Amino acid sequence: MTLPATVLPAAVEEPESDIDFPLDWLLANATGAIQYRATIDVARVPIADSSRFHGLPYSVPAALELALTQGSDGIWNSAILSLPSARGDRFNGVGTISAVRRLVEYGWDRESPPLLRARRILFRLLAEDDDPAYAFELTPKRGADQGAARRSRTILREAAAATLAHAGYEKDPRLRGAAARIGERLLAFLSSPLAQEPLIRTGNQWVLRPDATPPSIHAITMLAYMPLFRNERYEVIGRLADYLAAPAPRSAPAAATGKDPVPMPHLILGNPLPSAFAAEADIPWALTWLELAARLGILRKNEGWMSIYERFLDSRDNRGVWHPRKNPVAPRSTNPFAWPGFPLEPSLTGEARWTDVTFRLGLIARLLGRQVNLI
Repeated sequence: MTLPATVLPAAVEEPESDIDFPLDWLLANATGAIQYRATIDVARVPIADSSRFHGLPYSVPAALELALTQGSDGIWNSAILSLPSARGDRFNGVGTISAVRRLVEYGWDRESPPLLRARRILFRLLAEDDDPAYAFELTPKRGADQGAARRSRTILREAAAATLAHAGYEKDPRLRGAAARIGERLLAFLSSPLAQEPLIRTGNQWVLRPDATPPSIHAITMLAYMPLFRNERYEVIGRLADYLAAPAPRSAPAAATGKDPVPMPHLILGNPLPSAFAAEADIPWALTWLELAARLGILRKNEGWMSIYERFLDSRDNRGVWHPRKNPVAPRSTNPFAWPGFPLEPSLTGEARWTDVTFRLGLIARLLGRQVNLI
């Protein structure tokens, strides 16, 4: 007798839980920039007096201070990627791209005067050339190898593309052209054996293979803020998700140039957030990466990252306010790629210590498409 085949029920995914978002608490304790973005980007509630409310980011003293340090040529401090010294004033020495992205994070519109003035140099940096006059603080030193100028311009080109995408220029044909070229190079690398073995041993050091072009944090950021472009280049995103899930080598990326390899910290050689321990060690960077992954649409595909995100959610109190698991101090970071967004809060004392992380957790939930309940 032939027994009938057993039909197993299809696996049913449990729906994700709702997220409680403490909008009232943020409005009472956060700086104006976080109040604005929490309302517009996370809560998405209608505003009765919209003209007054949309002016809130421009009343933030730190944002005004940063805007007023811009040069008349639209450039900050004759630099592009530089960050302020930890020992100096808040924005002393900041570069143009770092400043623009910070103002965008504060909630400033791309049509605001400082961002309009900076737009010219950002679009100029998209050009496919090796002109050392546009390498700024990355200008190769005398005696540098022939590829130094090309590497400098590549870094600034991708960083400019990321900044323009972040500011909302996705539909501009100049940015789309640059994004297409960056995407083609990225797909070529991700589709090649070099993606599995990008390093080669030289002497007692590991350096990038000459023909290896791993994704940079700038290229990833550009893709994160170009959803329409991503839909057209879905193969790149699929391969990128697999690449970023793989363990990164222990050696930091560096390019072989003569005697001493040149560090290339902007290049990503694998999973940039491999564990909860790494996330707790640098919370601003962890949230920066989780937000980028959510914008790319790949956060849910990585169980490790989702586990880290849920761990952050579990650290909220009954008001929905995040608190650290150990030391009761505001999280800080020395990671340069977290600087544009952390901390937006100028006062890291009292309840204000928790506003940045609490806001980001709600923003990531919204980007994931989860139900956000205002409390």
